[in-house]
Amino acid sequence: MRRFLPLLCLSAALCSFENPGPGPKRPAGLVYAWQTQPGPSSQTLAARFAVPAGCQRLPVAAGSWGEWLRYLPLMPAGTKARLYNGGLKNRQDVVAAVADIDVGAKDLQQCADAVIRLRAEYMFSHDPNKVHFHLTTGYDFWFSDFVAGKTFKVVKEEVLPATRPAEAPTHAALGRYLLPTFGYAGTKSLSRELRPVPLPQVQPGDVLVHGGAPGHAVLVVDVAEHPVTHQKYVLLAQSYMPAQNIHVLRNVDAPALGAWFALPGLMETEFDTPEWTFGRDEVKRFE
Repeated sequence: MRRFLPLLCLSAALCSFENPGPGPKRPAGLVYAWQTQPGPSSQTLAARFAVPAGCQRLPVAAGSWGEWLRYLPLMPAGTKARLYNGGLKNRQDVVAAVADIDVGAKDLQQCADAVIRLRAEYMFSHDPNKVHFHLTTGYDFWFSDFVAGKTFKVVKEEVLPATRPAEAPTHAALGRYLLPTFGYAGTKSLSRELRPVPLPQVQPGDVLVHGGAPGHAVLVVDVAEHPVTHQKYVLLAQSYMPAQNIHVLRNVDAPALGAWFALPGLMETEFDTPEWTFGRDEVKRFE
């Protein structure tokens, strides 16, 4: 489905894709625990992507999920998205930037798993005891239980309690916890776990998710709004199948917008992204 763009953004001269200047400075205190040392402030989502002309980024609370995503570390401009096995993603045309976070060595960190990974990393940076996700069966799998020696096993269609060696709640332990989570959670469980929100109220950290087999999930990593027209624009990030680098999506249908996507109007029933079309009612939010 193709949409007409607001007059504000009909030319590349009016809508910037990559920030020509240094961009917003990363606030102190944001932790991206997989990094051995913080990357440069110039290699963040907010620094890389200027908002469309005349727009402003939506306010986000200090230390919030939305702020954490806004300053997500990126690989250098021009980095190609790769699969878990090192091969190149087929559609490099949809990749505007690659997040500076590993994809793992197994075909696990796919679309919903990428959302789970980033949410887990954010929660871990604040309080590891609050990290938990529901599996497709409905089982509530807590990181705190996992490191205490409590896990699960799947016998046919049933999730049963199991034990494992207890360990400290380190970042390495989080990686071990995420492997079975990726294996037994997905778009169905994520769609059920999150609460629906109206599309016009979208915020950084919301998720476009179609629960199914197949299904897909795309994370809203930033939102901007024009103060006069109130048109909203979103930056989107995803993984895909097979498991691949988390990447910011390029707006291939509206190249003048670069990586920004105009929110569909009230009469439109769908939200097109480069590799999936969502219904406008498929916007969900973490509590």
